[in-house]
Amino acid sequence: MNAKTKLLFAFALAALAVLMIASLGIGRFAVDFSSLASALFTGGADSTESMVIGSVRLPRILLAVIAGAGLSVAGAAFQAIFNNPLATPDTLGVTSGAAFGAVLAILFGFEGPLLQIVFLAYSVSSVRGQRTLLMLILSGLVIGALFTALINLVKFVADPQDVLPSITYWMLGSLSGAKMDNLYSAAPVIGFSSLILYILRWKMNALCMPEDEARSLGIPVARLRAVCILCATLISACVVSLFGIISWVGLLIPHFCRLLVGSNNNAVVPASLVFGGLFLLAADTVARSATEVEIPVSVLTAVIGAPVFLIILRHGRARL
Repeated sequence: MNAKTKLLFAFALAALAVLMIASLGIGRFAVDFSSLASALFTGGADSTESMVIGSVRLPRILLAVIAGAGLSVAGAAFQAIFNNPLATPDTLGVTSGAAFGAVLAILFGFEGPLLQIVFLAYSVSSVRGQRTLLMLILSGLVIGALFTALINLVKFVADPQDVLPSITYWMLGSLSGAKMDNLYSAAPVIGFSSLILYILRWKMNALCMPEDEARSLGIPVARLRAVCILCATLISACVVSLFGIISWVGLLIPHFCRLLVGSNNNAVVPASLVFGGLFLLAADTVARSATEVEIPVSVLTAVIGAPVFLIILRHGRARL
């Protein structure tokens, strides 16, 4: 990294730290700086401020950063895997598969491991023993369409008084249910998978090369692609199963990072981690504090993401 890129990372990390601290005090129950400092550094576990910060806002803020960073790096990985700037986790039906599992859990009122569909898509894509990107994409689209239809079927048979509103609200995407238990279960999966993608970031550049050329450099393309798909899938499915479908983060942030640091995945992957966490935390802070009724965070990410992406396209800066 050059000095300019390092300075940009330092600024982004500082902004993320400041926003995390500020978000602890922002909300319908406002906490001033002195109360915030007292709750964080001097204890006071019995105070209302400490309960709000420690039990409600802190896990939500941490999960927003982790989820945003994970979705962004997963989006960057999928775009490298398919050498397509429009690739997202739903390219392989990951979002729809995880969403269907979560919708079933809501319908039957249980919690547990949810369905992950990418392995089916990956096996269907095998043609005469050789998996191709085209078949991988086509099978992912088919799987995604199938599970979208199954989600609609579940919504059709769900109780319209109690279950259907819960499914509809969950599908909008929200971090309102974030708890410490979610942090303990999600952070290891998202963190470990993101770490693997970070370690492999320089090899992702080889996925954008012709396959024969990459093999000539000694890079096991099929194995690398499988590992990246697995890690990106685990991240996306984990976020979807906990918080619903949070759109645009995995598509917009990698593009935004390429504008700042170039197309080299050595820089795009770490930039996606930082700016993804910053973006989703900012969106969630606005979502829970802008109005009396909390706005689903995915609505805000779409409202922000769509016009910003169009601006990038208009100026011809996207890597299309």
